[in-house]
Amino acid sequence: MYTRTIFYTLSSLFIFSLAAAGQSPTRQQVDQTHGWYVYTGNHRLSDRWSIHTEYQWRRDGLIRNWQQSLLRLGVDYHLRPDVIFTAGYAWIVTFPYGAQPVATTVSEDQLWQQLLLKQSVGSIRISHRLRNEERWIGHYLPQANGDFRQDGHTYADRFRYRLGAEIPLNRKKFETGTLFLACSDELFVNYGPNTQRNRFDQNWLVTALGYQFSPHGSVQLGYLQQLLVKGDGIHEERNHTLLLSVNYSMGYGQAER
Repeated sequence: MYTRTIFYTLSSLFIFSLAAAGQSPTRQQVDQTHGWYVYTGNHRLSDRWSIHTEYQWRRDGLIRNWQQSLLRLGVDYHLRPDVIFTAGYAWIVTFPYGAQPVATTVSEDQLWQQLLLKQSVGSIRISHRLRNEERWIGHYLPQANGDFRQDGHTYADRFRYRLGAEIPLNRKKFETGTLFLACSDELFVNYGPNTQRNRFDQNWLVTALGYQFSPHGSVQLGYLQQLLVKGDGIHEERNHTLLLSVNYSMGYGQAER
């Protein structure tokens, strides 16, 4: 059972990555280099409730120029240590960058709902994250002076599913001083009446080396491949991304991971 579950997990990650890599011959793909620097915090209020905080500083050219700024806040309800519901708000700002830039800086307001399921197979931690997003993306009109003026929002729906696994390398369990391998694959699918020609929106494939520096915190350094299909269904980016993330839990007792 132990070996079979590991095999199914890794096979699923591989299948997701293959599905994401497939592209139509008519698509115009560019390869780019980015750096994403992420902080995620979990602030426990009680046994059942906690606050989710997150900021992502996403840079084009590793660190040279802006790609995106992402602030995400949420409220968690811990039904059980392995079943967590979250609802929250996110504010995303996308800047013109790379070989296929947007015309101007675009602001997006977002509501999101999430279900996180966690399980352990021996010393390996596996997670399934399902997230729904209601997105209000700024709509901008060009002006005679070359600037852009925001003219309302375009509403869009998106669903995300992430399968992840964390494997300790130097210890039999996760504790202070544990080095671990973190792998995940996340699929983004647009749906609803305002979906453009990119029903498949994105795929994120991640491999990272992690270190648990305290009972409440860990850091990860790794590689993220982002496949992003634009709304016209033709232009797409394959972004090779340096990922540096810090995760910290604080507050009421010791938060589950």
